[in-house]
Amino acid sequence: MFLERVNIVSEYDRVVRSPNFEMRLPSVIALKEFIPQARRPAFTRFNVFLRDRFSCQYCSEEYGAPDLTFDHLIPRSRGGRTCWENVVTACQTCNLLKGHHLPHEVRMYPQQRPFQPTTFELQENGRGFPPNYLHESWRDFLYWDTELEQS
Repeated sequence: MFLERVNIVSEYDRVVRSPNFEMRLPSVIALKEFIPQARRPAFTRFNVFLRDRFSCQYCSEEYGAPDLTFDHLIPRSRGGRTCWENVVTACQTCNLLKGHHLPHEVRMYPQQRPFQPTTFELQENGRGFPPNYLHESWRDFLYWDTELEQS
């Protein structure tokens, strides 16, 4: 916004302040220039949770993001890397149970083999969010489950 690369379309009710400035927090923005999607999504905690549909890959329970962590199948202490193919979503209980062990040592195997998702796969998983995950101001701009009219 400050670099004038976006237009603010909608705002939250929340106000953010600094000593010299006050503004409502933007909820929906529109880019002024098209930026092509990355072929590979960024490896972030949120994207790992999204890939795994916010469910623990060991006990299969669904959780909110604050109650999740990620687990290295091959622990870092044993040379495991922090990458798409070695990290899965886990609840805190299962993560503590597995600890620094390999899956076969504690008979804890993930529900699916970890993989690097495509941007499309993450977007598809995003459609599974319950409505209360989305702020009301977004509803006019997201048409995930709406059938479009053919002309």
